Amino acid sequence: MNVIIANRYSAMLQSLEIEVIKRLDGEFTVDEIINQFQNFFYQRMILDITAIKNYKDIKTLQKLSISLDMDKVILLLDDSPDSSSSDYLSKLISMGIYNFTKNVEGIVYLYNNPNSYRDVAQYHQLDNIHEVVVEKFGPNSGTKIIGIKNVNQSAGATTFTYMMKKQLSKNYSVVAIEVDKRDFAYFRDKNMVSTVTQDLGNTLAKYNGNDVILVDMNNSSVAEGMCQDTLYLLEPSTIKLNKLMLSNRKIFNELKGKHLILNQSLLTPKDVLDFEYEAKTKVFYNMPPLDEREKDINAMDPFLMKMGFERQADGENEKKKKLLGLFNI
Repeated sequence: MNVIIANRYSAMLQSLEIEVIKRLDGEFTVDEIINQFQNFFYQRMILDITAIKNYKDIKTLQKLSISLDMDKVILLLDDSPDSSSSDYLSKLISMGIYNFTKNVEGIVYLYNNPNSYRDVAQYHQLDNIHEVVVEKFGPNSGTKIIGIKNVNQSAGATTFTYMMKKQLSKNYSVVAIEVDKRDFAYFRDKNMVSTVTQDLGNTLAKYNGNDVILVDMNNSSVAEGMCQDTLYLLEPSTIKLNKLMLSNRKIFNELKGKHLILNQSLLTPKDVLDFEYEAKTKVFYNMPPLDEREKDINAMDPFLMKMGFERQADGENEKKKKLLGLFNI
């Protein structure tokens, strides 16, 4: 079921042939929208930008992006110079708002084919990132300790930790620690070390001068308590999901509100939305299969930026601007 919030383009949105569970017409503050829909379950939200009071101020959209899952929102833009400029679009992208258009055909397209960063990267002006994005972390803000844990068996936490460490090392000082195993030895990297649960505190203290410490937690509950943030990796293949559900039917309730990563995933953005609807939980990121041998793992950069780190690279737009009703910028 879907939500429509309309104002100036109400008549246009009437023509959409989608199931609607809730519709609002008029102009609303961003707080009113957040209060109504922050805990409201829906598949998509079609949001007429003119229904948001003070929408020309990019900080208004920033507040919305912090509180709502913008992967589910399709933003219908207006024709005003302020909200259709290249600078405005770039700032939307910096906030993780990728699904925007100016016509009903674009809405229908994005409904069935949600954008990823790659699809809108050509609109992104990287020089403007720090003007909008609230930095969660920077090289001088103290050590960030991030845990990585498999939800289902062999979801790839060890290799994921290695690739994350490899990519972050381009801009940050990073050490990776694995707990109660010695698989890191195979990577032959001096900044990837192994320890046991009993000595984890001392190991973290030893490397506390680094910008980032990544912890491959394995089954250590102690490690989870020592991390400031934890990424939960789930491989969404049919056989692994079914095995997981047989072993723990409450697993998705337990994962609510946590950073769930679909790892080694071949799911499309539409598949992910369907997965969220069925599992009744939010996916933080859908990570495709990656090649850890690559010198520069560019496909990991959008994920790292979503985590609050500096982006390494942009991508290429594969969608047609005409279809989305966009403009030459």
